[in-house]
Amino acid sequence: MISAFDLFKIGIGPSSSHTIGPMIAARRFRERVAGRADVARVSAEIFGSLAWTGRGHGTDVAIFLGLLGHDPATVDPDRVPGYTRALAEGGGIGLPGVAFDTVKDLVFNFVEILPRHTNGMRFRSHDAGGAILDEVICYSVGGGFVENEGEAAAAGLDVAAVPHPFESGADLLRICAETGLTIAQVQMENERVLRSEAEIEAGLDAIRDAMLACIARGLRMDGELPGGLKVRRRAKRLHETLEAARLRNSRPAHEIMDWIGLFALAVNEENASGGRIVTAPTNGAAGIVPAVLRYIVDFCPDWNDARGRAYLLAAAAIGGLIKRRASISGAEVGCQGEVGSAAAMAAAGLAAVLGGDARQVANAAEIAMEHHLGMTCDPIGGLVQIPCIERNAFGANKAVAAASLALHGDGVHFVSLDQVIETMRQTGHDMQEKYKETSLGGLAVNVAAC
Repeated sequence: MISAFDLFKIGIGPSSSHTIGPMIAARRFRERVAGRADVARVSAEIFGSLAWTGRGHGTDVAIFLGLLGHDPATVDPDRVPGYTRALAEGGGIGLPGVAFDTVKDLVFNFVEILPRHTNGMRFRSHDAGGAILDEVICYSVGGGFVENEGEAAAAGLDVAAVPHPFESGADLLRICAETGLTIAQVQMENERVLRSEAEIEAGLDAIRDAMLACIARGLRMDGELPGGLKVRRRAKRLHETLEAARLRNSRPAHEIMDWIGLFALAVNEENASGGRIVTAPTNGAAGIVPAVLRYIVDFCPDWNDARGRAYLLAAAAIGGLIKRRASISGAEVGCQGEVGSAAAMAAAGLAAVLGGDARQVANAAEIAMEHHLGMTCDPIGGLVQIPCIERNAFGANKAVAAASLALHGDGVHFVSLDQVIETMRQTGHDMQEKYKETSLGGLAVNVAAC
């Protein structure tokens, strides 16, 4: 089973699968070769979607950082250019006698796709004569999760050890009915297998604070996003406009939608610039869960720390189901797996915080996911900017609408959460590869990236 701390990872932008995952994989390989006197050089090769959109998603920089030993959760985004420049000039990764050439030793393979997943990587170590000493093939499968060839993903929670194992939405609703626990409480009791309650609460509070800090920074920053599309940040200007409207008596009824969209824009502009973000469940969809969280803080009554934890725990329970039963990877199932999953998670969390019972929480998640089915992943120029940033603003508003609809019902719904998750999986399987984070179809080819 998947822990909240596996779904919500503090890292840097612009992509969980193309930035955070490769950085983690490269760092693991560095640890593998550390201390070996026979290693003179290391190299890396990336395949499929990682190659096609890798430069726009910062995959090359991520691998450089990982080989240097940096971790996504702790690396200072402002110092990244200096780290990569030093690597290019020095040609070493900080291990005695181990060289790495940023031009020759990182290969973008635009032809081959490794069999298990389109986000494939191969790391090798070489002796002084160039012979291969060791090789690791691994995959970045979305949300910062990395799996090695021949190995299953490392599960955050042992399904045999948790008190309330659930493999489907139906299981989760049955457990809630039998125990009287909420969905958030079920997730909390399962989390206790790995951590004490105090550790869980502190960890969730840290995630909450990182999300809110990302919004706050995004509201202050201005200027042009990197990458060449010349996309200007909008959050700061929109924030100033909305603040000014507070002083006037002509505020439109839809203003709340503007605030929710603003919070999401702020996060995803930070993500696009390589700033500090939280995967939720991915970087490309990182604005939705924080935006709805900030909506709860600012606009819903009786905010407190406990409600913030319940929000994240309920969202994690739904996100874990989606990852296990379908995918949260845009490279696997398109943007329905990223923005759709994030909206479902946020809708569930909001419904839980506003007093919904387990059936209403599941209904909120189902509604949100249902209305993202078929969404493609077609970033212009391979950058997580257009249409990605605005999609988060819409996804956050859809999440609030889904929660509201569910809370106005009795929890009985025609389409179940399991059915919509399975539909998303099938739709992603049937979707042409060019619409799945390759920048080979959709908006990516119909809008000039210049």
